Amino acid sequence: MTLSRAEMAGVWSATPTPFTESMEIDEAAVERMVAHHLRLGVKGLFVGGTCGEGPWMTDAQRRALLRAIARSAKGRLFIAAQVTDNSAARILDNMRVAAEEGADIAVIAPPYFLLNATAQTVLALYQRAICESPLPVGIYDRGSHSSVVVPDEALREIYAEEKVVLVKDSSGEPGRREIALATREKRPELCLLNGNEFRCVEYLQAGYDGLLLGGGIFNGYLAGQIMAAVAAGDIDLANRLQQRMNQMMYSVYGGEQIECWLSGQKKLLVEMGIFSTWRSYLDYPLTASCERAIREVIERERDVLFP
Repeated sequence: MTLSRAEMAGVWSATPTPFTESMEIDEAAVERMVAHHLRLGVKGLFVGGTCGEGPWMTDAQRRALLRAIARSAKGRLFIAAQVTDNSAARILDNMRVAAEEGADIAVIAPPYFLLNATAQTVLALYQRAICESPLPVGIYDRGSHSSVVVPDEALREIYAEEKVVLVKDSSGEPGRREIALATREKRPELCLLNGNEFRCVEYLQAGYDGLLLGGGIFNGYLAGQIMAAVAAGDIDLANRLQQRMNQMMYSVYGGEQIECWLSGQKKLLVEMGIFSTWRSYLDYPLTASCERAIREVIERERDVLFP
């Protein structure tokens, strides 16, 4: 597999992390997780992102997770490892670990905590990490949702860096989408993935190359159908599929308030026979209504959950 835009285009999963009851990496569940992603037609995995609980896991857990995924994937999936940290030095340490454990791409999101966060200091942090990275780099843009916001002018320069091969755009902001598209006009090799799973159609219509979704482990096949409908010019079908996917996600995540989010997703994966527990660091509630909705989703959406 080569890191070309054509090869990377498609549906990716920001995969959740399976834990045992004692909060160790569940390596047997990792094997099932990788196999299920392949069944869904997913192109790559974003490991240790927000959905993957990377910011809360120990260094040893992140290393063990990457190693287990690389061993199970055997080169059949792209592996993008989240390496975000509060300084370029720490990011580079994380990048070296990612490279050692088999990642193909190192993904940087905005720092969790940064003082003197001017456009210049933020840009300098990114540029040093990108230039010294042992791996090709992906950029995770969370827009105004981040604790440290990367200014538009810095984002343009970051995307222009030659080592940047992939963008996950979860900003939901039209202006930042235009920055990404304008950069790709100048750098046609740059692969643009939409990270807002409730708004896939508009990003695909705008010209994005694919989708990198927090629910990709269960909605990845349906997301692929959305991509196919947009490519065929059948936007009515694409919108109907998007509505179906949104309803499925709201059912799993605990309604439009996303009350159960990660607990709901992991409980679904337990019921599907992929995860053995729904343990997580984030401790979202798992309400009776959410559990009931998850059981209904498994019955109603079996054709796309188990294609």
